[in-house]
Amino acid sequence: MNIINDSDEEIFAKANSIWREMIMYSNEGNYSDFVKHFSPSLMLGLNEVEVGRQFSTSELTRNLSEAFDGLGIIRRGEHVTVLYRQRSSKREGEWLGRLVLGYDDGEVNVFGASIF
Repeated sequence: MNIINDSDEEIFAKANSIWREMIMYSNEGNYSDFVKHFSPSLMLGLNEVEVGRQFSTSELTRNLSEAFDGLGIIRRGEHVTVLYRQRSSKREGEWLGRLVLGYDDGEVNVFGASIF
């Protein structure tokens, strides 16, 4: 199974659901649920102490707006990168959100996520 073969509509449906959950858990400071869709390979590469510290102290990641816009999809290999325009509920401006998705054991998992 390769996610790049899914239609844009199918990819956005999966990605938006995961992105929405990640925003909710980020705002709540709920790290364990925030990473629940992360692939095992991504989890192995994280320094959980450092990520947890950044996660809990970042004004931006604790105040993400539930309103976001899907900007596009980039297909590469066995992964897709879904780009988002993300806003904050406390800070003016817009940020670029990036969600890298792929299949792992038949389920869609997150292989990368960031906000710039």
